[in-house]
Amino acid sequence: MTKIKLCGILREEDIVYVNELLPDHIGFVFAPMSRRYITPRKALMLREQLSAEVIPVGVFVDEKPEVIADIVSSGAIDMIQLHGKESSEYISRLRRLTSVPVIQAFRIGNPEDIAAVNDSVADIVLLDSGCGSGKTFDHSLINGVSRPFFLAGGLTPENVREAIDSIRPYAVDTSSSLETGGFKDYKKMKAFVDAVRRH
Repeated sequence: MTKIKLCGILREEDIVYVNELLPDHIGFVFAPMSRRYITPRKALMLREQLSAEVIPVGVFVDEKPEVIADIVSSGAIDMIQLHGKESSEYISRLRRLTSVPVIQAFRIGNPEDIAAVNDSVADIVLLDSGCGSGKTFDHSLINGVSRPFFLAGGLTPENVREAIDSIRPYAVDTSSSLETGGFKDYKKMKAFVDAVRRH
């Protein structure tokens, strides 16, 4: 079964929705430039209300490894997602500070990007069209990927099942398609989860 990550969780209401729908992962965005930015303190408070069945992931963009390690140590997150220009050396440094799994995101625009995906030292990779752009990319480029991956970028309740059937990702990840007026919408979240889990 394809795993599900619902990203950009911000509010207590969102946690209520998540605890009912039980995706495999949720994402807290710790990048200050994002409109979905959440403070570490608020993320910890929400994590304390989160079902133990759901893994909280922290999304970072070129953050200092020590800052990430502190958030992990607080108990707010159990996985790290890197969305910047983090190098192999950066990931190695991060692993010396914390032992949780690392996801490295890649913007896919041409076949050359796939080589970097396959060479990543992260535990798992995420393929996207951009940092929260909400747009899809040319999925035919994925043919060269030789490892499990999260698929992101423009996935909606209407198109995610087709993407799963044709691409077979390890997991699917979405955020903006689940929102109405800038906030998570329960009906859209449920429609996405139901579409993924529909056989």
